[in-house]
Formats: sequence, structure tokens, C-alpha cells
Amino acid sequence: MGWWQVNADTLAGSRFVLSPLAETFACLKALRAGTAAHPGERAWLAAHLPDHERRLAADPVTSALVRAGLGPEWIADFLTPTPRGEEEFDTEVARVRETSPEAARAHLAVALRGPLPGILQDRDDLPDRAADLLTRVWTEAVRPYWPRRRRVLEADVVARVAQLSQGGWAAALDAMRPGMRWLGENRLQINLHEYPPREISGAELLFVPVTPQRQGWVSWEEPDRYAVVYPCSGALADTGPTAAGAPESLSRLLGAGRAGVLVLLDSPMSTSQVVAVTGQGLGSVGRHLKVLLDARLVERRRSGRSVLYYRTPAGEVLVGAQGDRGAARDPSERS
Repeated sequence: MGWWQVNADTLAGSRFVLSPLAETFACLKALRAGTAAHPGERAWLAAHLPDHERRLAADPVTSALVRAGLGPEWIADFLTPTPRGEEEFDTEVARVRETSPEAARAHLAVALRGPLPGILQDRDDLPDRAADLLTRVWTEAVRPYWPRRRRVLEADVVARVAQLSQGGWAAALDAMRPGMRWLGENRLQINLHEYPPREISGAELLFVPVTPQRQGWVSWEEPDRYAVVYPCSGALADTGPTAAGAPESLSRLLGAGRAGVLVLLDSPMSTSQVVAVTGQGLGSVGRHLKVLLDARLVERRRSGRSVLYYRTPAGEVLVGAQGDRGAARDPSERS
């Protein structure tokens, strides 16, 4: 398995950051895969995949670059420069463009685990082509949705920080991405691949969420900076209201919007988080939360600058009872 050796100072200094370039590269990977993890991704793919495929078909060099750079187990390093904090897309993609042609070809060969195809050999324009492709994906398929996506990513960070405060690093890291878990003895498993361990104690460790599901990778600028890019939780990545997930009987009792908020609060969330996840307006969410607070179905507590809402035992009983009732009425269970 691949794991990193860290120390207490590295974990204490680690932080969550958002990266427009990481989000764009995750979307490029989603376009390359062509399969959706949920209805929101399906609609996005339907809107952007046909044009993306047409453009690549008309540009065999860039098409070969994508196939080589997104290898079966490894990504060409120059395509995923390690985030450095809150930066604009143009600043981040400039680091892709600044890669030397020799380094770009070497990274592609590593991703391919073999020699480059003839169409890519001896080309000095591969960094520019990669940067141009990422810029097009950002401009056409990510930037129009970025305000919404950014809210979803910020909501995920709030949820992760709350999870960290409740269960510590082991709980937060184990749930971050498949194959990642805290092994103990200052060891962080980052994937299931058989790669040599890395000593990163004293380096900056960043955690970077992206909205496309089934996507994630690691990157580094040795020896100073390492990043884990992970898919934000599925519920947060969904583009539709979560009220549809509430039992019908609970929706009739409380109203669909309020029931959806109550069901959502199985883990602490802020008002802005609930707004981002459900798509409801700030005023509507605020009114729903006030009614649920008055009914003692939710409580709230402060975590840093955020006020987090969560279900009370009474709210848990109500959601559980309505869910059990709905399951019992399943026609397949009738005598």
C-alpha cells in the first residue's frame, strides 16, 4: 500500500484549501471516464461531453496527450501541480504551462509506464497544449458553475472540520476517500497501490475537495508541500434538493423542504452548508431551522466562526420512525 510518514506538527499545520485547477482536472477526468456517479453529474456530462469529444477527435495530438496523461494507475505529474492555497485558476494553470517540455514528456512516460506514442515524441508544445485544454474545460464546463460548486466545496470543508472535532484525525481521514485511512504510528495510508512510503514530516499537508465523484489523486512538491485531492461527500455533490430523500410521511408532516433539512442534519451543518446542499434560499433554510429549533428537533452549537445545526434525540426518533414506517409499508412486505 502507499503511505506517508507524518508527525504531529504536520497534522497540526495541515489545512483544507479549494483549487479551481483541481476541480477542473477532476472534471477532465470525469469527461474522460464518460460515466456519471449521480443525476447531477449525468446532466453535466450530457451538456459538455459531446463537444469535448468532438474537439478531441479533431485534435489527435491533444487526444493522445489526454490518454497518456491519465494513465491506468498514475497521472502525469505536470498536469496536477500541488495547490498552494487560495489561488485563481490563471495562477494555477500557469504552472502547467511553465513545465519544461522534457519534464512533461518524462511525466507522460511514467504515467504510460512505457515509451510515448510517436505522435507525442519530440514535441515541445505539450505543456502549452495541456494548459490550453485545462483552460477550455475551466472556461466552458467549470467556471459557469463555479459559484455553486464553491459553495458545495466550502460546505464539505465545514463538515470535515466538524467530523475532525468530533472524532479526531483518524475519523476524518478514514472517511475522506477510498483506500485512505490512518494506520497509526504516524502513518497515513493514501491509497492501496504498492508504492514506497514517503517521509513527509515537517512538510505542508493540504486536503483539497473536488465535486466530481470517483475522482481523487495525490500530488507533491518535494520536500515542502503535499496534497490529497478527494471527492466531497456524495450528498454534497448532488445538484438537486435533498428533500426527495425524506420519507413521504415525514414530508407530509413537516413539509417537503423542512423534512429534507431535518433528514440532512444527521451530521452537523451550518446554514450556508444547508443552502449549498439543498439549493433552497437562505431565507427558506433559516425559517426551516427556526421551526425545527422551536420544536426541539434540532440543536445548534458554535464551531469556530460557524454555527452548526444537528438533530436532537427527538429528531432522530422522528426521522427513524418515519423511515421505519415507510419501509414497513413496502408492498413486497405485505402478506
